[in-house]
Amino acid sequence: MTTNNRPRLDVVALGELLIDFTENGMSEQGNPLMEANPGGAPCNVLSMLTRFGKKVGFIGKVGNDGFGKMLAGAIAEQGIVTEGLCFDNDVHTTLALVLKLPNGDRDFAFYRKPGADMNLRAEEVNVDLIRSARLFHFGSLSLTDEPVRSATQKAIAVAEDAGLIITFDPNLREPLWDTLDQAKEQIAYGMRHAHVLKISDNEITWFTGKQDYEEGIRHLQETYPNLKLICLSMGPAGSRACYGNLRVEVPAFLQEKTIETTGAGDTFCACMLNMVLDKGLDGLTAEDLKDMLETANAAASIVTTRKGALRVMPQLSDVHVFLAERKKS
Repeated sequence: MTTNNRPRLDVVALGELLIDFTENGMSEQGNPLMEANPGGAPCNVLSMLTRFGKKVGFIGKVGNDGFGKMLAGAIAEQGIVTEGLCFDNDVHTTLALVLKLPNGDRDFAFYRKPGADMNLRAEEVNVDLIRSARLFHFGSLSLTDEPVRSATQKAIAVAEDAGLIITFDPNLREPLWDTLDQAKEQIAYGMRHAHVLKISDNEITWFTGKQDYEEGIRHLQETYPNLKLICLSMGPAGSRACYGNLRVEVPAFLQEKTIETTGAGDTFCACMLNMVLDKGLDGLTAEDLKDMLETANAAASIVTTRKGALRVMPQLSDVHVFLAERKKS
């Protein structure tokens, strides 16, 4: 904590920081050209939060290699505090190849057996950085393997002991798990320790076994009463916020200029976290949730028109202009 016991940071996130190789045109030989974009869901979230003026920090690990140094520079450039970033001398920075499928969805191929992000050890977790924040955020990629799983569990324990708000985005990537049963077990662990959950449509049906979203949400609320706020992203169908018995749904902002959806969920998640930081988790109204969902849907829509994520998060002025134009039409 800083002087006067005021938190130095708004958010600290732990997890993966990696290179997303995304398609960027074709070569003369007809081969896809791949661009090395800084990525990783937790840092995408933090990058968007800086657009709201929030002070943020990251805990994770990259390789002590060219890509790792590039990533360290990229997050610092976005205003993300790097005190919690470690470098691995033996394991390279994690890489992900993201290919766009004909239906517009994405196919991920990870080079992570192991990757440096998996090698963060519990003793390397910067506990003072966590204690200096108001909110701790994590996902499930840091729960796939040891030693980073133990590092994540330690960070959560520190956050709980310090009284932080804890937020969780499962961000399921099936190829990274030995089995989906293991994924379900670790994601359940994350849900037990979170106050706020961001979950996607495919994740909630898979995790709860309920095809109806409302049934799935009720199941989560009954099983994990610690979850005060659940936000469901439904792609082109929009998004839904669930707070106690309150339900608010907002349609998506679809546009023809969409290139890819990488980072859209992370942008949405950041907007959700920003509202929690500004409003807290007590006494939220339908208007609070509606405003948050509209901002989140708009920001996510803008990101789908840009290549990459971490470096191209929209400014608030972009979001305000976008919403104003949509409300006119």
